[in-house]
Amino acid sequence: MKTLSPSELAAIEAAVRQAEARTTGEIYCVVTEESSHYGETAIAWAAGVALLGPALLLLAGVHVTIPDLFSTWSASQVGAAVESAVRRALLGAIALQVVLFVLTAVIVSIPPVRRALTPGSLKRLRVRRRAAEQFVAKNLHLTRERTGVLIFVSLGERMAELIADDGIAEHVEPHVWDRAMAALTEGLRRGQQEAGFAAAIGLCADVLAEKFPQRPGDNPNELPDAVVVLPKP
Repeated sequence: MKTLSPSELAAIEAAVRQAEARTTGEIYCVVTEESSHYGETAIAWAAGVALLGPALLLLAGVHVTIPDLFSTWSASQVGAAVESAVRRALLGAIALQVVLFVLTAVIVSIPPVRRALTPGSLKRLRVRRRAAEQFVAKNLHLTRERTGVLIFVSLGERMAELIADDGIAEHVEPHVWDRAMAALTEGLRRGQQEAGFAAAIGLCADVLAEKFPQRPGDNPNELPDAVVVLPKP
């Protein structure tokens, strides 16, 4: 996972500044390494693999055995032998399940493995949720004309979200942002984050400039242009 270098951050900030010169809208970029720790992924995979323990023992040919029964054995001796054999089998199965659980949890906890094994729908949900949190936390909903646009990127998932405030949403259909998001996600996929950001910011500026053109002498910069880099949760 490639993080943004200082020069890339500076280039994105310059792209935001240039874009906002064309519109009264505000473009705000937030980047995070990852939108969630996805701890449940390791637990779910570990539990699932551990449940396979008894089946693995059967496939390996392991079965419960008791000594040959002789006619001289009493009923209590036979019962004790069966109970001992079953107990050993259960303890063996439990021990195998514990080993499988711990081993799988350790392996899946390795970041690249965890990301690969986390369902895409869960990653999308967490990215969308963190983007919404940042929209409120960074006060994008408090601009003068409600014309803030958040571009949120989660590098670990290679996913992005765009949230436009109500003042924009009333005039711009959601699908209008598809080109900007496609350009951004393509840049993330190729490992060219700066280029993806620049393309997305430019396309967003095209939309905003059409609906909310600049007003000379009345175009305050209400939000910082610098990219906000968040730590992992």
